[in-house]
Amino acid sequence: MLRLLLLIPTTTYRTEDFVAAAAKLDVELVVASERPNVLEAALPDSLLTLDFGDPGKAARTVAEFARRHPVDAVVPVDDRTTMVGAAIAERLGLRSSPVDAVSTTRNKHRMREAFARAGVRSPGFTLLDVSDDPEAAAGRVAYPCVLKPTILAGSRGVIRADDAHSFVTAFQRISAILRAPDVAGLGEGREEVLVEDFIPGREVALEGLLVGEELHVLALFDKPDPLDGPYFEETIYVTPSRLPSEVQLAIFSETRWAARALGLTEGPVHAELRVNDRGPWVVEIAARTIGGLCSRTLRFGVGVSLEELVIRHALGIELDSLERERQPAGVMMIPIPRGGVLRAVRGRETALAVSGIEDVTISAHVGQELVPLPEGSRYLGFLLARAESPEAVEQSLREAHRRLDFDVDPSGSAPPAGVAPSPKSQDSPESIKEPCA
Repeated sequence: MLRLLLLIPTTTYRTEDFVAAAAKLDVELVVASERPNVLEAALPDSLLTLDFGDPGKAARTVAEFARRHPVDAVVPVDDRTTMVGAAIAERLGLRSSPVDAVSTTRNKHRMREAFARAGVRSPGFTLLDVSDDPEAAAGRVAYPCVLKPTILAGSRGVIRADDAHSFVTAFQRISAILRAPDVAGLGEGREEVLVEDFIPGREVALEGLLVGEELHVLALFDKPDPLDGPYFEETIYVTPSRLPSEVQLAIFSETRWAARALGLTEGPVHAELRVNDRGPWVVEIAARTIGGLCSRTLRFGVGVSLEELVIRHALGIELDSLERERQPAGVMMIPIPRGGVLRAVRGRETALAVSGIEDVTISAHVGQELVPLPEGSRYLGFLLARAESPEAVEQSLREAHRRLDFDVDPSGSAPPAGVAPSPKSQDSPESIKEPCA
């Protein structure tokens, strides 16, 4: 029987879907997390504790385990585990993109440099250090621009500036975020602020699978809500895209070029792009699948989930079809309306009654501290919909969201603007809400 190693942080949403996909394929499953499981002593062949912050150490631990229990594939499930997965795969000779390529996807500055060298259409950029004088830097950049940490995800700390005053304010807020305790363990890049040209246009997300360096496009999502700043909170994703076919082909081509520029060769990729009258611009590429519960919008062949597709590829099991089902689908990441403490959630049943709505998942809990962007990076939950057209999917998601009511007490203990959230409010297992991006 084939043995699969899943790298699953204790704070991820992805556990259920990946474990279900592995069970469907009838493979022997080993689950590795960054914290010890209470059952690990009783199930030493099925549970591992790995240091996700030290890929080399994690790879050595798995190599020792594999001497007793050979591993046929390793699958990381999110940003926090992609580097560890690549290191383990390299050590064991398993299917994966190279470590250096995956490392580049984890730092926005190095990614921009790789795109620039290859001529990939992407924003112009300047790298700053948190110790730099923001007022002096504000006089050297062109406006509008976007400031962002190089190592964070989910739009956390991403702020648009239209003039010198807003530049200085954005720089100070990002510097505070980078001093937060939960950022301290993220390694290289904790003191970097990337300044990029603001690229106007519509934003899309591409889900793909690399097989032997060849990019297979699995889905293209439209993001119908404008993402023009000053913060970049994502909400609705709908597939298939309503963009003209020639524009979609240009997006596919630019993404394929960008993946090659980074050196990615195997496994899932999630790309974010902007599209305007000059064509598609690559914002970033991640060496993983789409985040949160957003993958539930995708089904392939006859009822094959995205997670099953990824596991099949990693294990070398034949992929019957990479074609997404024809029915349009979409997801809404429910935004946090304001900072404070969540006191009540109303309207879930009426939201579920909206035509086309498949699921309403409210992941925030009553009493939880809510921190909106840019200090935060989480969402209140997810709405999933399927309908006869992309337009109908979008309409269903908006109507279901309209029926939900979140009672947020602003007098609660949420941090004020410019102060990064505490690790407890952002990183406790019960409060993690991964975005799709």
